[in-house]
Amino acid sequence: MDKNNMKGWLYLLPAILFLGCFLVYPLIDVFIYSFEEGYNFASQTYYGIGTYNYSYILHDPYFLQAVRNTFILVAITVPLSTALALLVSVCLNSIRPLRELYQTIYFLPYVTNTLAVGLVFMILFKKTPYTDGFINLLLQFFGAGSVDFIDGPYWAKMLVLCLYTIWVVMPFKVLILTGALASVDQQYYNAAKVDGTPRWRIFTKITVPMISPTLFYLIITGFIGAFKAYSDAVALFGTDLNTAGMNTIVGYVYDMLYGNGGGYPSYASAAAIILFVIVLTITCINLLVSKKHVHYV
Repeated sequence: MDKNNMKGWLYLLPAILFLGCFLVYPLIDVFIYSFEEGYNFASQTYYGIGTYNYSYILHDPYFLQAVRNTFILVAITVPLSTALALLVSVCLNSIRPLRELYQTIYFLPYVTNTLAVGLVFMILFKKTPYTDGFINLLLQFFGAGSVDFIDGPYWAKMLVLCLYTIWVVMPFKVLILTGALASVDQQYYNAAKVDGTPRWRIFTKITVPMISPTLFYLIITGFIGAFKAYSDAVALFGTDLNTAGMNTIVGYVYDMLYGNGGGYPSYASAAAIILFVIVLTITCINLLVSKKHVHYV
């Protein structure tokens, strides 16, 4: 190994040690815990090694409900938030005056505490003995019946959770996409205008391919973030998510560790490993798809 390679590894050493201590080691530790049956954290003992923890998790109705909720949340919020963010970014990019002001306004929800945003959503959607909520007042104004979006039917609660998640994650995507659009070489647009190319074709053939690496980054991080959703559901429905039927996989892991039915680190570890495999699989699929649809300049 020459001096340049040695110097490079020395520069990387702090990062390698940090990732090894706080990422690789915990992942290996959780993987081991997931096979230790009846693990007791206090005494550091267990009575067997096997796949019972995984079998229990995969047959637990609360876990299956959490998986269902998470997949619905991912399938709805990731594409919708990305598409809306792209639309808003294109509009902002075409506005010259007060562009920075509009960008700041759109970014405000991202720096606002998620629990505070959840409280606002509860005020808007929750029915109480004193009021039906602002959204229900609007529905009644247009002749529709009121709906209890927080304590009512499953579809109503999932609708609010999806809207809340989109509202929280979209500002970051708008910021990133606005920067990506600003970096596109204007010569491509000028040449297209000279040829009389329609706007929709400019968007699909120039804009989208040029910012496809950024879109791919947002989709990947969006999937990972949506699969890790937990605080969003807590902000809307409280900590007892199993009773509300709105738990997520991360929420299930937390409940197994610290919730009312907590104290089962082996079950929590098995659920965490399953989540890791799901996220890894979807990320790999996205990487394969990106080879055909992502264009790096």
